[in-house]
Amino acid sequence: MKRFRSTAIWACLGALMLASAAQAQGLGLRPSGGTGITDIMRGGPRVNATAPGAAVPAAPVVTGQRSAEYIVALVNSEPITNTEVQKRATRILQQNPDAQRLPRPELNRLVLERLVSERAQLQVAKEVGIKIDDLAIDQAEQLVARQNQVSLDDLYRRIAADGITKQEFRADLRDQLTLTRVREREVNSRVKVSDTEVEQFLQEQRSGNAALSPEINLAHVMVAVPEDASEAQVKALQQKAQGIAQRAIAGEDFAKLASENSDSPDRANGGALGLRSADRYPPLFVEATQATPVNGIVGPVRSGAGFHVIKVLAKGRAGSAEGVVTQTQVRHLLLRNDEKRSTAQAIAQLAEFKRRIQAGTADFAGLARDNSEDGSAKDGGDLGWGRPGQFVPEFEEAMDRLAPGQISDPVVSRFGVHLIQVLGRREAKLSQTEQREAARAVLKDKKTDEAFETWVQETRGRAYVELREPPQ
Repeated sequence: MKRFRSTAIWACLGALMLASAAQAQGLGLRPSGGTGITDIMRGGPRVNATAPGAAVPAAPVVTGQRSAEYIVALVNSEPITNTEVQKRATRILQQNPDAQRLPRPELNRLVLERLVSERAQLQVAKEVGIKIDDLAIDQAEQLVARQNQVSLDDLYRRIAADGITKQEFRADLRDQLTLTRVREREVNSRVKVSDTEVEQFLQEQRSGNAALSPEINLAHVMVAVPEDASEAQVKALQQKAQGIAQRAIAGEDFAKLASENSDSPDRANGGALGLRSADRYPPLFVEATQATPVNGIVGPVRSGAGFHVIKVLAKGRAGSAEGVVTQTQVRHLLLRNDEKRSTAQAIAQLAEFKRRIQAGTADFAGLARDNSEDGSAKDGGDLGWGRPGQFVPEFEEAMDRLAPGQISDPVVSRFGVHLIQVLGRREAKLSQTEQREAARAVLKDKKTDEAFETWVQETRGRAYVELREPPQ
């Protein structure tokens, strides 16, 4: 079964904006091939925020740098200005202290080359007709806020403190989603993983020679701290978090503690965040739990959102045959965007479907069979039991926030608009088929990373680039 993959930049943008954000994560889709599952499956490589072609949000020009506006390069006649370079360089310096060791002219040169590569990719996206609508941007900014465990208003207050306007942030999101789509279209379809490669990987894994990326499953209770909290309030909230930690260490049910005390939306799932690779978790969580065994309790630890008490639910390796994972039984109804139906119209129609289901005048499976434009429609939208990382993040993130029986609000993805219902959750070992699929995904990650780098170089090489006066 073919897989397609790209880079999710919204989580990366959140990490760049707020220190507590999750790392960049992969996106993708997998068309149907006998299972009826289409348009929401994922797999493939993650692209680091500092890799060529990955964008970093804008920031003000550093004091003391030349502020005069002038063109430093042309990419197929499209200009890149000195101000663009200085904003990007400043953001890198703010978020990556190691970059301060570079002489400023060298940093400017590297930033300019990244902007040139990125601009060439955006031009390819325009040529092939890739467009990102405002509703997709709305969902992306909400996702960034949730991943940073702050409200949307708090998110914009924090980025404003860094000199970034809402308009600039949304423009960055649009560019990043556009880059995601064009990479998905131009790169991922090239990558194939053979059955022979999968078998060889599994044999190496069994012999202990496979290089597997670590995966963890964490749950947390968050005690939110208001941005304007006084010292006394912070101390009281910290004591509350310490009390929760002591109760968890004493053996109280962690899921119940989370559902009753957490200020995070995932309290509906007992605070569980799901099994995923470590680089898809906030670095703070990874560092705090690195030496903690399964079922161990950590905290409270402080983030920009508040205090967290963390429980380690599982540790494993991507593609491992031994690990126990949290599986979710889920179904969905998909309406696509086209000339006859806008995203807004699809959202309105699905919101009406949800109202009818909750009122008892309609059945989810029946509505899915009659209306869903996904291959799973014939099964009433049922996707079966899914493992972590099987679906694209915009779908999986919404799914993970649902308790069994709950129905989501309409969820916008690049494929259309979904209505999602979680039917159940369980802890289970991967079947042989699932082990093979997990192994295939690990191999696809590596091969797509290599294909992406090649494509970036090819795209840069095809562009006409005129370098003018160096940025300063």
